[in-house]
Amino acid sequence: MDAVLTASFERLLQGLCSPARVRAVERSADAAALWAEIEASGYLELLVPGEGGAGLREAFPLWLACGWHLLPVPLAQTMWARGLLGAAAPPGPIAIAPGVQATADGALRCAGVPFGAVAQALLLRTPEGDVVCLPLAGQGVQRSGVHASLQADIGVRIPPSAAARLPGGTDLQAGGALITATLMAGALQRLLTMTLQYANDRAQFGKPIGKFQAVQQQLAVLAEQAFAARMAAEIGCAEAGVVPQRLRVAVAKARAAEAAEKAVAIAHAVHGAIGATDEFDLQLVTRRLQEWRGDHGAASYWHGQLGRALIGAAGQAAMPFLLEHLLPGAAARSDPTT
Repeated sequence: MDAVLTASFERLLQGLCSPARVRAVERSADAAALWAEIEASGYLELLVPGEGGAGLREAFPLWLACGWHLLPVPLAQTMWARGLLGAAAPPGPIAIAPGVQATADGALRCAGVPFGAVAQALLLRTPEGDVVCLPLAGQGVQRSGVHASLQADIGVRIPPSAAARLPGGTDLQAGGALITATLMAGALQRLLTMTLQYANDRAQFGKPIGKFQAVQQQLAVLAEQAFAARMAAEIGCAEAGVVPQRLRVAVAKARAAEAAEKAVAIAHAVHGAIGATDEFDLQLVTRRLQEWRGDHGAASYWHGQLGRALIGAAGQAAMPFLLEHLLPGAAARSDPTT
């Protein structure tokens, strides 16, 4: 059934997310028609208890597909938010605020919200520690100004009656980072496919450039990075429910960010100057990857989280720590008594 679900979802996105449509949403931030088609498909309810009833494990291939197809709306974030909120979730696409600051006039400023330009509601943690989901109608949304970016700075005021509340312990940063890592893994898979195709099609000195050993070496590194990011994201999503395990998220986001830095450089080196042009589709992928590297914590931040957890693990060596906390089921499999 999972394979059938994933194949059906892939067909949906393939029909919805042509490069021309992605560009159109990036230019205008008008995603209403696209969102209506997604809403009608029913996939947004996958994680809602009593509806889809699935968990992060089942969501992983769908979120991976969102990254591959460069879906310019926060489908994955909205799916996760609805899994947390159930019937209390507001309508429309929901973004996740990476951070919140209180302003002098009593408002809240959320800077650099991924997909903020096309969101209709926002998950955020207030300075007092409340986790809420607030409709954005009438709130101040200002796009980042970076070419074709869907990030936005959002200023909000929170009337208590308008905000759906989540449990105070909800880790929005971990949820946002895991979703971003999975989107990155999908985009890296597409980047690999595009670069391999170009290397096989582009000829120099009478043969495809992919036949040259130096290029083959770079393609091998690109493939290594793409598949490492995918494996790390899958480890992060290895949960039956919708609550991510923070240390697995740290591995997923840090590894995806590292992979993107190397993979983007290789892809542009193989493509040459054409890869940087607006008309060529490569930049649709690489711009996203570069932006996502910093969303909900850069690699250095998540490496620090892992390092502090290891230091605080009561003298536990690195390998037992890895097996116990980061690799689902690995500790049990490695124990000869089980």
